[in-house]
Amino acid sequence: MKYISIKRGITLLGLGLLVSCSSGDRLNSILQKKILTVVTRNAPTTWYEGRDGNAGFEYELAKSFAAYLHVELKLVTKDSVSEILEMIQQGKADIAAAGLTRTAERENGFLFGPAYQEVTQQVVCRRGGAHPKNVKELADVELMVSADSSYVERLQSLKRRYPDLHWREDANLNTETLLEQVWKKELECTIADSNIVAINQRYFPELSVRFNLGKPQSLAWMLPVDAGSLREKVKDWYRLINNNGKLAALKEKYYGYIEVFDYVDTRALTRRIKRLLPTFQPMFEEAGTRYGIDWTLLAAQSYQESHWNPRAKSPTGVRGIMMLTLTTAKELGIKSRLNAKENIMGGAEYLLQMQKRLPQSITKHDRQWMALAAYNVGFGHIRDAFVLTKRLKKNPNLWTDVSTVLPLLGQRKYYKTLKHGYARGWEPVRYVKRIRDYQNIIVNNLERREVAEKEQIKKAGEK
Repeated sequence: MKYISIKRGITLLGLGLLVSCSSGDRLNSILQKKILTVVTRNAPTTWYEGRDGNAGFEYELAKSFAAYLHVELKLVTKDSVSEILEMIQQGKADIAAAGLTRTAERENGFLFGPAYQEVTQQVVCRRGGAHPKNVKELADVELMVSADSSYVERLQSLKRRYPDLHWREDANLNTETLLEQVWKKELECTIADSNIVAINQRYFPELSVRFNLGKPQSLAWMLPVDAGSLREKVKDWYRLINNNGKLAALKEKYYGYIEVFDYVDTRALTRRIKRLLPTFQPMFEEAGTRYGIDWTLLAAQSYQESHWNPRAKSPTGVRGIMMLTLTTAKELGIKSRLNAKENIMGGAEYLLQMQKRLPQSITKHDRQWMALAAYNVGFGHIRDAFVLTKRLKKNPNLWTDVSTVLPLLGQRKYYKTLKHGYARGWEPVRYVKRIRDYQNIIVNNLERREVAEKEQIKKAGEK
């Protein structure tokens, strides 16, 4: 059985056996064995292997809780909700951190921790395909959901009012796979939580939300029935991360870049990834290597600036694929802003300069987002934002706090007290969100292309 163990960092241990808790005090057992077993799914909203190792909203929460208990985290991955529920029911895992909805039916057989996120179930079809407008019309489409999911519970409840409603359930297919099947036209419609839809629309832009299926519901960790004392510890830890800003920072990290879905913009980016990115990718890679910046971030920033147009020009005179001012270009020794390679190198160097000017107390992704914001609005205004963030008793080292303060630079009662005065502070916030969104789409498209190429090579070899 596959599991991941995290001890003083992030380490993959491969295959191993689950440690099952006895029917006694589960918390004491965890503390004695110094192992917390958490079951989750391999998905963008839960756990996945990212560019820098293990990542995911649920994964980072679980890692934080294990650190709070001073124990090792053993992360077990399962493909379906059915398997996850079975592990908790049998006591083979201490916690299910898998984006599970807290429902009345589930509360009869499991314990739940505090709600950490609200989502809405949504009916999702493909653009140009089935278009049910309400539950009654849903009976006329081919609908499939993952077995034992909260979607089944909701559909069963609705069927009492709409007896013609019908659907199929599959224990082997998760929500993300069903969304992909809808995108591929292999299935007409499915149901998914709004957070899952929001992320997957970036990968499959033709997915379209037809209507919401009921009111918002809470996501929470699920625990076995013998985990009462463990649940109390989860509550204590949750209050801590909610009060110290860690929970908000994680939400910002994994969901902060997601704005209202723009189908036209996403489709345009997907086309340009195929058509234009191969021309500039070697330049982004070279600049990324030289200046220690992820090349996909540079590519995403460039797309935000110019849509990868080397001859782009704004009304204010900034030019080129990274949209550099004439002054900045001269300072960086760039001879022609219309030379794509020179412009990319200059933009990467300038972004690195912004990073170096930031206080050392700002780290990791926060440092990256703030450097991008400075690239957009100017470093002076970012300094003002730090001052105002402190004044408002927020944390200037966290982008999640600074991004809420930046828009205030456009209000007279705030900017008149700051050194650099007025700024359209909402623009750098939107700028950073867009770049994060574009980078996510670029990485996903490249990964899917790599998988497709490997499959073609494998098929060719078989012939």
